[in-house]
Formats: sequence, structure tokens, C-alpha cells
Amino acid sequence: MDLLKYQSDFLEYLQKQDFKREPRNLYEPIEYILQLGGKRIRPILTLIASDIFSGNFKQALPAAVAVEVFHNFTLVHDDIMDDAPLRRGNQTVHEKWNINTGILSGDAMLILAYQYFENYKPHIFQKLAQLFSKTALEVCDGQQLDVDFETRNDVTIDEYIKMITLKTSVLVAAALKMGAIVAEAEEEQAQHLYNYGLNLGIAFQLQDDYLDTFGDPKTFGKQVGGDIIENKKTFLYLKALEIANASDKNDLLTLYNGEEKNNEEKVKKVSSIFKTNNIPEHIQQLIEDYTNKSFKHIEHLNISDGAKEALRAFGKNLMNRKV
Repeated sequence: MDLLKYQSDFLEYLQKQDFKREPRNLYEPIEYILQLGGKRIRPILTLIASDIFSGNFKQALPAAVAVEVFHNFTLVHDDIMDDAPLRRGNQTVHEKWNINTGILSGDAMLILAYQYFENYKPHIFQKLAQLFSKTALEVCDGQQLDVDFETRNDVTIDEYIKMITLKTSVLVAAALKMGAIVAEAEEEQAQHLYNYGLNLGIAFQLQDDYLDTFGDPKTFGKQVGGDIIENKKTFLYLKALEIANASDKNDLLTLYNGEEKNNEEKVKKVSSIFKTNNIPEHIQQLIEDYTNKSFKHIEHLNISDGAKEALRAFGKNLMNRKV
């Protein structure tokens, strides 16, 4: 698998998509968010899946764009809900334009994503649309749970894992399965690939949580400490509450209930509590556990040993990423 080839061909195909339409105030923000870069992990996974089952990744380019457009739609709306100033080191859509534009352009992106499935034969279109609709609704479920957690003080680690599975992981899994569907792989094979992606997606989000607090702002591309500022009940926070002593636990609850008005100071204090309680080590272990769980599904795939090793290498790279 040539990841650079997948990426360059995907970007070339994306560049050919015509978003220079009228009304400009609707389509310009779409073009803007899609050109901001990002890791392009999800569309690349769609191409990988198609390639390992059929040897033809280019047939999956429309499905890959659908995945990327949908993913970016969720980011536009998430950034509005989080009042986030930065996305990939640049202004978020609602900051550069306004909230109403962000909402409407996001809506258009969701519809555009579905249109890319029209490139496929009816039986493939139907399978893609069914999986996509299921996934899109699950992502909404996850986003609502994320919002609900902000005002709850009794969130469990299991509930948190369920939330990130829905909000983030199901789209990673679906991206892979869509490539398998385009390649007309057997359902059982496509499902093993989905499960590989599901566990990898959980590891990916946990790594994102880690980087949000302990990442390098120059490479991470988002505001470091954003989750702490927004009182997000991430694994870092929940694990600290579970194992910290009474004093640290009390300080953490006080900080997350709005006692500290200085955001920079709040991030510093919370990060210090996390470090004192070895939370970075705990989350790194969990990331490794989910990555290894994902690898177990690779063994059930009827693909070459080289392709299996490439899927493992992809997972390991995600686990160790800094951006």
C-alpha cells in the first residue's frame, strides 16, 4: 500500500471538484474548510480498503470524497457548538464568516456528501447509503452525548468510550467498510475491516484527547488545552477522578465547575494534576490496548500478508502521531 500515492490521487481528485458555485457565500466556506488540509485519514482508509480487496483504489475516490466532505461538515458544526476559534491552525468557518453561514454551509456539505454515491451502480449505492445514514445518525448521537456530558458530574469511563465510539470511531470504521463495499467484498470480510476501524478509531480519539492537553501547539493545529477550557469529560479527567487522592479530586472538580476564570491558569493546574496521577501513562496504555484489539480483526481478512502488515503499520503510526 502506497499511502503517499493514495493521498496525492485523493487530493488531485478533490481539487477537481467544483465548489466555485453560486451563491458564493454558501460554497466558499465549503471550499475553504476542504482546502485547510488535515490528515485525510478517513478517505485514505476508504482507498486502502478498496485496494486490498480489488487492487483498484481509484474506483473508491467518489466514496472517499463523500467521507471527507461529511467529516468536514461535522467539524464545521462542532466548531460552532464548541465556539472554537481555530481548526487546523486557521480560523474556523463561523469565525471567518458567521454562525449562520457555518450552519447553512454545513447543511449543504451533508447533502453534497450523499451525492457522491450517485457515481455507483444501484446495488452499491444502496449499501453505501444505508451504511452512511446509519453512521451519520450515530455521529449525531455521539455529539449529543458529548454535549450532555458537559453538565454531568457522574460520567463513567464506559460511557465516555461509548460516546467517542459514536462521535468519532464509527466514521473511521465506515470509511473502511465503504471501500470494501465499492470493491464488492463479502459482507463478513467488510465487517472485519469495519471492526478493525472501530477499535482503531477509539485509539485515534484517545490519542487526540492526549494531544489536546499534552501536544505541541505548533504541530497539533488546534488550541492546546481546549478540552480543559470547555470542561470536556475526557478519559484524562475521568481517570484522574477515579484514582486521585481527595485533595486532587476536589481541586479538579472545583476547576471544572468554573472557579478558575483564567483559562491559561486553569489548563496549567489541571495538566499538573493529570501528570501527578500518571494519567498520560494510563491513556497511552489504553491507546495501545485498543490498537492491539483492532489488529486481531486483521487476521480474519483474506488478504495478502503484505496488506495485513500495512494495516498494522497504519495503526501503529496513528498510535504514535503528534498531530
